[in-house]
Amino acid sequence: MIERYSRQTLFSPIGEGGQAHIHQKHVLLLGAGALGSANAEALTRAGVGKLTIVDRDYVESSNLQRQQLYTEQDVEDKLPKAEAAKRHLHAINHEVDVAAVIMDATARSLEPLLGHVDLIIDATDNFETRMIINDLSQKLQIPWIYGACVGSVGMTMTILPDKTPCMNCLMKTIPVQGMTCDTGGIISPAVTMVVAHQTAEALKILVEDWEAVRPTLVTFDLWRNQYQTIKLTKAKRTDCLSCGEQRTYPFLNADNMTKTAVLCGRDTVQVRPSKPLKLQLEKLAKDLKGSDYLVKVNPFLLSCEKDGERMVIFQDGRALIHGTKDMVHAKALYQRILG
Repeated sequence: MIERYSRQTLFSPIGEGGQAHIHQKHVLLLGAGALGSANAEALTRAGVGKLTIVDRDYVESSNLQRQQLYTEQDVEDKLPKAEAAKRHLHAINHEVDVAAVIMDATARSLEPLLGHVDLIIDATDNFETRMIINDLSQKLQIPWIYGACVGSVGMTMTILPDKTPCMNCLMKTIPVQGMTCDTGGIISPAVTMVVAHQTAEALKILVEDWEAVRPTLVTFDLWRNQYQTIKLTKAKRTDCLSCGEQRTYPFLNADNMTKTAVLCGRDTVQVRPSKPLKLQLEKLAKDLKGSDYLVKVNPFLLSCEKDGERMVIFQDGRALIHGTKDMVHAKALYQRILG
Protein backbone atom coordinates (compact mmCIF):
# COMPACT_ATOMS: atom_id res chain seq x y z
CA MET A 1 0.00 0.00 0.00
CA ILE A 2 2.37 2.69 -1.24
CA GLU A 3 -0.41 5.30 -1.23
CA ARG A 4 -1.11 4.72 2.47
CA TYR A 5 2.23 6.27 3.49
CA SER A 6 2.61 8.74 0.60
CA ARG A 7 2.25 11.88 2.72
CA GLN A 8 4.77 10.55 5.22
CA THR A 9 7.34 9.66 2.56
CA LEU A 10 6.93 13.11 1.00
CA PHE A 11 8.42 14.46 4.24
CA SER A 12 12.08 14.55 3.21
CA PRO A 13 13.66 13.50 6.57
CA ILE A 14 11.73 10.22 6.21
CA GLY A 15 11.38 9.61 2.48
CA GLU A 16 11.05 6.14 0.97
CA GLY A 17 14.26 4.95 2.63
CA GLY A 18 13.05 6.00 6.06
CA GLN A 19 9.69 4.38 5.48
CA ALA A 20 11.46 1.13 4.64
CA HIS A 21 13.32 1.41 7.96
CA ILE A 22 10.04 1.99 9.83
CA HIS A 23 8.53 -1.14 8.28
CA GLN A 24 11.48 -3.19 9.55
CA LYS A 25 11.47 -1.96 13.16
CA HIS A 26 10.00 -3.42 16.33
CA VAL A 27 8.73 -1.13 19.10
CA LEU A 28 7.80 -2.27 22.59
CA LEU A 29 5.18 -0.03 24.18
CA LEU A 30 4.92 -0.34 27.95
CA GLY A 31 1.47 0.73 29.10
CA ALA A 32 -1.74 1.01 27.07
CA GLY A 33 -3.48 3.84 28.88
CA ALA A 34 -3.72 7.43 27.67
CA LEU A 35 -0.14 7.79 26.43
CA GLY A 36 0.15 4.18 25.34
CA SER A 37 -3.03 3.95 23.29
CA ALA A 38 -2.29 7.21 21.46
CA ASN A 39 1.34 6.22 20.77
CA ALA A 40 0.14 2.83 19.56
CA GLU A 41 -2.31 4.35 17.12
CA ALA A 42 0.23 6.86 15.76
CA LEU A 43 2.90 4.20 15.21
CA THR A 44 0.41 1.81 13.64
CA ARG A 45 -0.75 4.47 11.20
CA ALA A 46 2.91 5.28 10.47
CA GLY A 47 3.49 1.65 9.43
CA VAL A 48 5.88 0.30 12.07
CA GLY A 49 6.77 -3.33 11.38
CA LYS A 50 5.92 -4.80 14.78
CA LEU A 51 4.37 -3.33 17.91
CA THR A 52 4.36 -5.22 21.20
CA ILE A 53 1.97 -3.75 23.77
CA VAL A 54 2.43 -4.68 27.43
CA ASP A 55 -0.25 -3.70 29.94
CA ARG A 56 -1.66 -5.09 33.20
CA ASP A 57 -5.05 -3.35 33.30
CA TYR A 58 -8.46 -3.51 31.63
CA VAL A 59 -10.70 -0.84 30.08
CA GLU A 60 -12.95 1.11 32.47
CA SER A 61 -15.42 3.90 31.75
CA SER A 62 -13.19 6.55 33.37
CA ASN A 63 -10.57 5.81 30.70
CA LEU A 64 -12.71 6.94 27.77
CA GLN A 65 -12.26 10.69 28.42
CA ARG A 66 -8.62 10.57 27.33
CA GLN A 67 -7.73 7.06 26.12
CA GLN A 68 -8.78 7.58 22.54
CA LEU A 69 -8.38 4.05 21.20
CA TYR A 70 -11.09 2.49 23.38
CA THR A 71 -14.88 2.34 23.17
CA GLU A 72 -17.87 1.79 25.42
CA GLN A 73 -18.07 -1.77 24.11
CA ASP A 74 -14.56 -2.43 25.43
CA VAL A 75 -15.78 -1.31 28.86
CA GLU A 76 -18.85 -3.53 28.64
CA ASP A 77 -16.72 -6.50 27.62
CA LYS A 78 -14.10 -5.78 30.31
CA LEU A 79 -11.35 -6.27 27.76
CA PRO A 80 -7.72 -6.01 28.86
CA LYS A 81 -6.28 -2.81 27.38
CA ALA A 82 -3.57 -4.63 25.45
CA GLU A 83 -6.12 -6.91 23.78
CA ALA A 84 -8.58 -4.08 23.05
CA ALA A 85 -5.76 -2.02 21.55
CA LYS A 86 -4.66 -4.94 19.37
CA ARG A 87 -8.16 -5.38 17.96
CA HIS A 88 -8.62 -1.70 17.12
CA LEU A 89 -5.12 -1.36 15.68
CA HIS A 90 -5.63 -4.35 13.40
CA ALA A 91 -8.73 -2.62 12.02
CA ILE A 92 -6.65 0.52 11.39
CA ASN A 93 -3.66 -1.16 9.71
CA HIS A 94 -3.63 -4.93 9.24
CA GLU A 95 -0.07 -4.76 7.86
CA VAL A 96 1.35 -4.08 11.32
CA ASP A 97 2.16 -7.10 13.50
CA VAL A 98 0.62 -6.19 16.87
CA ALA A 99 1.30 -8.42 19.88
CA ALA A 100 -0.78 -7.99 23.04
CA VAL A 101 0.92 -9.04 26.29
CA ILE A 102 -1.35 -8.94 29.33
CA MET A 103 0.97 -8.92 32.32
CA ASP A 104 2.55 -6.87 35.06
CA ALA A 105 5.88 -5.45 33.92
CA THR A 106 8.79 -6.66 36.05
CA ALA A 107 12.47 -7.08 35.27
CA ARG A 108 11.95 -10.84 35.01
CA SER A 109 8.89 -10.66 32.75
CA LEU A 110 10.11 -7.84 30.49
CA GLU A 111 13.62 -8.94 29.57
CA PRO A 112 12.56 -11.99 27.49
CA LEU A 113 10.42 -9.68 25.32
CA LEU A 114 13.32 -7.41 24.37
CA GLY A 115 15.46 -9.72 22.25
CA HIS A 116 14.65 -8.08 18.90
CA VAL A 117 13.24 -4.71 20.00
CA ASP A 118 14.57 -1.49 18.45
CA LEU A 119 12.86 1.03 20.74
CA ILE A 120 10.99 1.11 24.06
CA ILE A 121 8.29 3.72 24.66
CA ASP A 122 7.33 4.45 28.26
CA ALA A 123 3.62 4.93 28.87
CA THR A 124 3.57 3.65 32.44
CA ASP A 125 2.14 5.23 35.57
CA ASN A 126 4.92 4.66 38.11
CA PHE A 127 8.64 5.26 38.55
CA GLU A 128 9.43 1.76 39.79
CA THR A 129 8.61 0.40 36.33
CA ARG A 130 10.42 3.27 34.62
CA MET A 131 13.60 2.49 36.52
CA ILE A 132 13.33 -1.13 35.39
CA ILE A 133 12.93 0.10 31.79
CA ASN A 134 15.96 2.31 32.29
CA ASP A 135 18.20 -0.52 33.51
CA LEU A 136 17.04 -2.88 30.76
CA SER A 137 17.65 -0.15 28.20
CA GLN A 138 21.23 0.30 29.39
CA LYS A 139 21.91 -3.43 29.73
CA LEU A 140 20.54 -4.33 26.27
CA GLN A 141 21.50 -1.07 24.50
CA ILE A 142 17.93 -0.19 23.46
CA PRO A 143 16.83 3.48 23.24
CA TRP A 144 13.76 4.47 25.25
CA ILE A 145 11.47 7.48 25.40
CA TYR A 146 10.13 8.64 28.77
CA GLY A 147 6.76 10.36 28.98
CA ALA A 148 4.41 11.46 31.76
CA CYS A 149 1.47 13.79 32.27
CA VAL A 150 -1.00 14.86 34.97
CA GLY A 151 -3.45 17.74 35.07
CA SER A 152 -2.30 20.09 32.31
CA VAL A 153 1.39 19.28 32.83
CA GLY A 154 3.52 16.92 30.76
CA MET A 155 7.14 16.00 30.20
CA THR A 156 9.17 13.79 27.92
CA MET A 157 12.81 12.82 27.39
CA THR A 158 14.69 10.52 25.02
CA ILE A 159 17.40 8.28 26.47
CA LEU A 160 20.08 6.79 24.21
CA PRO A 161 22.38 4.25 25.92
CA ASP A 162 26.01 5.45 26.22
CA LYS A 163 25.11 8.80 24.61
CA THR A 164 22.74 10.59 27.00
CA PRO A 165 22.25 10.63 30.78
CA CYS A 166 19.94 7.86 31.92
CA MET A 167 17.00 8.17 34.30
CA ASN A 168 19.13 6.97 37.21
CA CYS A 169 21.63 9.76 36.53
CA LEU A 170 18.81 12.22 37.18
CA MET A 171 17.12 10.40 40.07
CA LYS A 172 19.23 8.39 42.49
CA THR A 173 16.16 6.79 44.07
CA ILE A 174 12.58 6.18 43.01
CA PRO A 175 10.68 9.37 43.96
CA VAL A 176 7.77 9.29 46.37
CA GLN A 177 4.51 8.96 44.45
CA GLY A 178 3.00 12.40 44.01
CA MET A 179 -0.05 13.65 42.20
CA THR A 180 -1.43 11.28 39.56
CA CYS A 181 -4.27 11.44 37.05
CA ASP A 182 -6.41 9.70 39.67
CA THR A 183 -5.72 12.35 42.32
CA GLY A 184 -5.04 15.50 40.27
CA GLY A 185 -7.07 14.71 37.17
CA ILE A 186 -5.92 15.16 33.60
CA ILE A 187 -7.05 16.93 30.44
CA SER A 188 -6.69 15.18 27.11
CA PRO A 189 -4.65 17.96 25.40
CA ALA A 190 -1.82 17.28 27.87
CA VAL A 191 -1.83 13.65 26.74
CA THR A 192 -1.84 14.68 23.09
CA MET A 193 1.14 17.00 23.56
CA VAL A 194 3.28 14.37 25.30
CA VAL A 195 2.40 11.80 22.64
CA ALA A 196 3.30 14.25 19.87
CA HIS A 197 6.79 14.61 21.34
CA GLN A 198 7.18 10.88 21.99
CA THR A 199 6.01 9.84 18.53
CA ALA A 200 8.18 12.43 16.78
CA GLU A 201 11.22 11.15 18.68
CA ALA A 202 10.23 7.58 17.89
CA LEU A 203 10.11 8.29 14.16
CA LYS A 204 13.56 9.92 14.29
CA ILE A 205 14.97 6.80 15.97
CA LEU A 206 13.16 4.38 13.67
CA VAL A 207 14.51 6.09 10.53
CA GLU A 208 17.93 6.32 12.26
CA ASP A 209 18.19 10.11 12.05
CA TRP A 210 20.25 10.27 15.26
CA GLU A 211 21.34 13.89 14.78
CA ALA A 212 17.70 15.00 14.92
CA VAL A 213 16.98 13.31 18.28
CA ARG A 214 16.20 15.93 20.91
CA PRO A 215 18.86 16.03 23.68
CA THR A 216 16.71 17.88 26.23
CA LEU A 217 13.97 17.22 28.75
CA VAL A 218 10.79 18.98 27.65
CA THR A 219 8.24 20.12 30.24
CA PHE A 220 5.06 22.12 29.70
CA ASP A 221 1.87 23.32 31.37
CA LEU A 222 -0.81 23.91 28.78
CA TRP A 223 -3.17 25.65 31.21
CA ARG A 224 -0.56 28.15 32.35
CA ASN A 225 0.97 28.53 28.88
CA GLN A 226 4.42 27.42 30.02
CA TYR A 227 6.96 25.48 27.95
CA GLN A 228 10.52 24.69 28.95
CA THR A 229 13.46 22.63 27.67
CA ILE A 230 16.25 21.59 30.02
CA LYS A 231 19.72 20.58 28.82
CA LEU A 232 20.83 17.29 30.35
CA THR A 233 24.33 16.72 28.95
CA LYS A 234 26.15 17.55 32.18
CA ALA A 235 23.84 15.32 34.22
CA LYS A 236 25.52 12.13 32.98
CA ARG A 237 27.40 10.49 35.89
CA THR A 238 30.40 8.18 35.59
CA ASP A 239 29.44 6.61 38.95
CA CYS A 240 25.86 5.88 37.88
CA LEU A 241 25.03 2.24 38.68
CA SER A 242 22.81 1.99 35.61
CA CYS A 243 24.96 3.56 32.88
CA GLY A 244 28.30 4.44 34.51
CA GLU A 245 31.70 2.79 34.46
CA GLN A 246 30.83 0.07 36.99
CA ARG A 247 27.25 -0.90 36.22
CA THR A 248 25.22 -3.18 38.47
CA TYR A 249 21.71 -2.42 37.11
CA PRO A 250 20.21 -2.11 40.60
CA PHE A 251 16.58 -2.03 39.51
CA LEU A 252 16.81 -5.45 37.89
CA ASN A 253 17.44 -7.02 41.29
CA ALA A 254 14.60 -9.34 42.30
CA ASP A 255 14.61 -7.73 45.75
CA ASN A 256 13.22 -4.56 44.16
CA MET A 257 10.20 -6.38 42.68
CA THR A 258 7.03 -5.76 44.71
CA LYS A 259 4.39 -8.47 45.06
CA THR A 260 1.64 -6.19 46.39
CA ALA A 261 1.19 -2.55 45.40
CA VAL A 262 -1.37 0.27 45.36
CA LEU A 263 -1.97 1.33 41.76
CA CYS A 264 -1.30 4.90 40.66
CA GLY A 265 -3.25 6.80 43.31
CA ARG A 266 -6.32 4.57 42.91
CA ASP A 267 -8.32 2.75 45.56
CA THR A 268 -6.99 -0.44 44.01
CA VAL A 269 -4.36 -2.90 45.18
CA GLN A 270 -2.61 -5.29 42.83
CA VAL A 271 -1.60 -8.68 44.24
CA ARG A 272 0.80 -10.78 42.20
CA PRO A 273 1.53 -14.45 42.93
CA SER A 274 5.14 -15.42 43.56
CA LYS A 275 5.06 -17.44 40.32
CA PRO A 276 2.73 -16.92 37.32
CA LEU A 277 -0.24 -19.27 37.28
CA LYS A 278 -2.50 -20.46 34.48
CA LEU A 279 -5.96 -20.31 35.96
CA GLN A 280 -9.00 -22.02 34.50
CA LEU A 281 -11.19 -18.95 34.66
CA GLU A 282 -14.44 -20.69 33.69
CA LYS A 283 -14.01 -23.22 36.51
CA LEU A 284 -13.16 -20.47 38.99
CA ALA A 285 -16.24 -18.53 37.85
CA LYS A 286 -18.44 -21.56 38.50
CA ASP A 287 -16.99 -21.98 41.99
CA LEU A 288 -17.47 -18.31 42.84
CA LYS A 289 -21.07 -18.30 41.57
CA GLY A 290 -21.69 -21.18 43.96
CA SER A 291 -20.50 -18.90 46.78
CA ASP A 292 -22.97 -16.16 45.80
CA TYR A 293 -20.48 -13.94 43.97
CA LEU A 294 -21.68 -11.85 41.05
CA VAL A 295 -19.30 -12.99 38.30
CA LYS A 296 -18.38 -11.91 34.77
CA VAL A 297 -15.75 -13.81 32.81
CA ASN A 298 -14.06 -13.64 29.41
CA PRO A 299 -11.01 -15.48 28.01
CA PHE A 300 -8.64 -12.99 29.65
CA LEU A 301 -10.01 -12.15 33.10
CA LEU A 302 -12.69 -12.75 35.69
CA SER A 303 -14.54 -10.03 37.62
CA CYS A 304 -16.30 -10.95 40.85
CA GLU A 305 -18.21 -8.93 43.44
CA LYS A 306 -19.78 -9.68 46.80
CA ASP A 307 -20.69 -7.58 49.85
CA GLY A 308 -19.22 -4.45 48.25
CA GLU A 309 -15.85 -6.08 47.55
CA ARG A 310 -14.81 -6.24 43.89
CA MET A 311 -11.88 -8.16 42.45
CA VAL A 312 -10.61 -8.68 38.92
CA ILE A 313 -8.50 -11.83 38.42
CA PHE A 314 -6.29 -12.39 35.37
CA GLN A 315 -5.36 -15.74 33.86
CA ASP A 316 -1.80 -15.52 35.24
CA GLY A 317 -3.11 -15.33 38.81
CA ARG A 318 -2.60 -11.60 39.21
CA ALA A 319 -5.53 -9.74 40.78
CA LEU A 320 -6.75 -6.17 41.19
CA ILE A 321 -8.69 -5.60 44.41
CA HIS A 322 -10.84 -2.49 44.02
CA GLY A 323 -12.13 -0.17 46.75
CA THR A 324 -9.15 -0.39 49.10
CA LYS A 325 -5.58 0.79 49.64
CA ASP A 326 -5.05 -1.67 52.50
CA MET A 327 -2.54 -4.17 51.15
CA VAL A 328 -2.96 -6.56 54.11
CA HIS A 329 -6.73 -6.69 53.58
CA ALA A 330 -6.27 -7.07 49.81
CA LYS A 331 -3.86 -9.97 50.24
CA ALA A 332 -6.22 -11.70 52.70
CA LEU A 333 -9.10 -11.39 50.23
CA TYR A 334 -6.89 -12.73 47.44
CA GLN A 335 -5.87 -15.76 49.51
CA ARG A 336 -9.48 -16.41 50.53
CA ILE A 337 -10.53 -16.67 46.88
CA LEU A 338 -7.47 -18.22 45.26
CA GLY A 339 -5.93 -20.01 48.22
